[in-house]
Amino acid sequence: MSDRAAGGEREKIRRRAILALATVLFILLAAGPLGYMLLEDMSFADAFYMTVITVFTVGFREVKELGPGGRALTISIIIFGVSSLFFLISTLIEYTFLEVLGETLGRRRMDLRIRRLSGHIVVCGFGRVGEVVSETLDQAGADFVIVEQDPQRHAEALEKGYLAVLGDATLSATLEEAGVKRARGLVCALDSDANNLLASLTARFLNRDLVIVARCVSPESVEKMRYAGANKVISPYTLSGKRMANFLLKPGVCDYLDLVTQGGEIEYRMEELLVEEGSALAGRSIGEMDVKARTGALIVAVRKARDGSFNTNPDRDTMLEAGDLVIALGREKDLYLLEKMAGSA
Repeated sequence: MSDRAAGGEREKIRRRAILALATVLFILLAAGPLGYMLLEDMSFADAFYMTVITVFTVGFREVKELGPGGRALTISIIIFGVSSLFFLISTLIEYTFLEVLGETLGRRRMDLRIRRLSGHIVVCGFGRVGEVVSETLDQAGADFVIVEQDPQRHAEALEKGYLAVLGDATLSATLEEAGVKRARGLVCALDSDANNLLASLTARFLNRDLVIVARCVSPESVEKMRYAGANKVISPYTLSGKRMANFLLKPGVCDYLDLVTQGGEIEYRMEELLVEEGSALAGRSIGEMDVKARTGALIVAVRKARDGSFNTNPDRDTMLEAGDLVIALGREKDLYLLEKMAGSA
């Protein structure tokens, strides 16, 4: 049963429970006592007592000998009141069973989806930073799994439709549950440098090929993060401070970069492409392949596979080799053509 179908079924059960409860209360508080008072000339206390012992079938004796009208009313209360009471009880049992079953099946479905993932990204922490990271990954269509220790934040991640594991991201068992051994990347966005340090160290121990990006508040912790296995360490305060200053100094450049790198409504965007073995670009220069003329995309930087160095101003004579990472600027169709050239034949 899908989550939407389960939600619809719960809503139906809830409505049935409300109807049954309303019927029981109406009989107990209005119809039953009023009927006994009119037909048998009882006080409200006696009439209410008669209604209660009839609805709940406790078997106590009647407060007085009933006439034909009182007996007919008692039969009606038994038929409608007792039936509604049993219907209410069965509805509550069904709702409880559905909740337990739905939660169990939901966990199993999520565990199965996570086990099927490979080459995904693990996001440790669903706080303010982790939530932005998750939204960005979701918009890009990337597969990712969130690891969050706080039950409320974990529930918020599930409500957004994200795959999430409830647990401590510094523990090997939790990261393994998130599929870190099959992942290609990990984001450490926990609430303290110490936790991010331990999570990076644990993840690196479990997967030596993992690309780890860690959040770091204290400048003193940057080198420790790298030593623990983080490939890239991001300091939010340093990054935001530089960005604020650059926006005042070069607002136009910042606005343009926001549009290009953050998915704004603009015709051109930047993309990174891997030159694969056997592709049309491997072993040839940019000018030899006449990339700009053939695709419309402009190669603005190349990161060499052999030493990881960046060429930020590649010219026509720049050679491209298998494993190089190409940073290109262009329209979507231009980048698609360049991606085909960079892919293996």
